[in-house]
Amino acid sequence: MRVKKVSFQDQNEEKGIKMPWFPNFVISEVVVTYILLALLIVLASIFPAGLEERPDPLRTPPHIKPEWYFLFLYQFVKKVPPLVGVSTPLMATFLLILLPFLDRKAERHPRRRLVAMTLGMVTVIALLGLTIWGYLS
Repeated sequence: MRVKKVSFQDQNEEKGIKMPWFPNFVISEVVVTYILLALLIVLASIFPAGLEERPDPLRTPPHIKPEWYFLFLYQFVKKVPPLVGVSTPLMATFLLILLPFLDRKAERHPRRRLVAMTLGMVTVIALLGLTIWGYLS
C-alpha cells in the first residue's frame, strides 16, 4: 500500500479550487512579516536600549587594542599629533607604491646599496619597536 502525500494546494485543486501562488501565498507572508515587525517595534519601544556616554573619536578607551599587525600604527597615532598620525602612513604607503619607479639603478646587490639597506633596516626596527611598545602599553 502506497501513501500519497497531498499538499494544501493539491487538495484545493481536487475540489476544483485553484489558488495561484502569487497573490495568495505572498500576501500571507507579507502579513506575517508586518505582524512580526510591529511586535519588534512595540518591544523596542517598551524596552529601549540604554545609551552610554557619547564616544570621543580622538580618545581610545584603554581596554581596546587592535590586532598585532596594526599595533605599530596604533602606537604611532597615539604618540604624534592627529594630522601627522594620519598623513605619515598614507605618504609612506604612496612612497612604497612609487619606489620601483623611482629607484632605477642597475646595481641590485645589497652591499652596494648602503642607503637603501640602511633605510629599510631602520624602518623594520622602528616597526618592530612600535609594535612591541604598543603591545606592552
